[in-house]
Amino acid sequence: MTGGPPVPSARPTGHAAGASVLAAQPNSVAELVSWVSGARVGPDPAEVPVASAFLTVHGTRHAGRAQSYRNVVLSVRVGSAVGSCAIEPGELPVHLGAVDECVGVSVAELLVNPLAAVRLAALDAYLMQVRPHAGHGTPVRITGEDSLVKSRQRARSVIDLLPPGTRMVLVIGVVNSLLAELRDRGIGYVPCDRAGGVTEWGEPVRTSAELVREPYDALLVTGMTVGTNSFDPLLTQARERGLPLVMFAQTASAVLPWFVGAPGVTALSAEPYPFFSLDGGPSTLFHYRSEFVCSA
Repeated sequence: MTGGPPVPSARPTGHAAGASVLAAQPNSVAELVSWVSGARVGPDPAEVPVASAFLTVHGTRHAGRAQSYRNVVLSVRVGSAVGSCAIEPGELPVHLGAVDECVGVSVAELLVNPLAAVRLAALDAYLMQVRPHAGHGTPVRITGEDSLVKSRQRARSVIDLLPPGTRMVLVIGVVNSLLAELRDRGIGYVPCDRAGGVTEWGEPVRTSAELVREPYDALLVTGMTVGTNSFDPLLTQARERGLPLVMFAQTASAVLPWFVGAPGVTALSAEPYPFFSLDGGPSTLFHYRSEFVCSA
């Protein structure tokens, strides 16, 4: 086992008052799962029951925007905590049947479920219960009279997590409000998303980070990469190249704090369920930071 023993208690960083990172970070999601399965970070998952599971299906098209989105999220409840994983809309029929299979069993059983979304939602819920965001992340309040205002306010808070002086960002997981904020600040970006297509401004979206040849000095990455098994390679790239890796996460929001630290995720905007677009009232995000020193 590499990376040292996990420590549920946290050590504060001097970068962001109220936020904290763990004293040890796993090297991969698989290693974190092994820590959980071995009851090294909390109670034995075989003894932790799953109370409920549910699917959220919602469409979004902000006023004045040209593009619409369909989002499907599988969520699992463990105690008072809800963990979530986004799935592709076309996978909805498969996961409808999985909802009933998720309840009345243990977290340990769900961690070996054939469906990746089930495994990740269960892991997220377990870790949310073991180490809730409140008291560890810095709370950030998002308000607004409509969904676009909230979206732009969230975008500003996420882009604030990039290190000062960032010039070009590889954005994995295209969210037009994030791109709009980067444009407003004069920060260049290369958009990348498995769905492909174009951005609100007609820019082509790369379908894989491996197709990107332009130089960039930071990564801004969605938590959905944890569900698609593309997070670990990105984490390795950031570590090897000494690049800041900033995450914005609805999927795996309680998983990713375990990777905040050096070397690891530089900063994280964690957004637990219910997400900002599902609630007309104020929403709370939780930010985590670690010190980043450029190795160039």
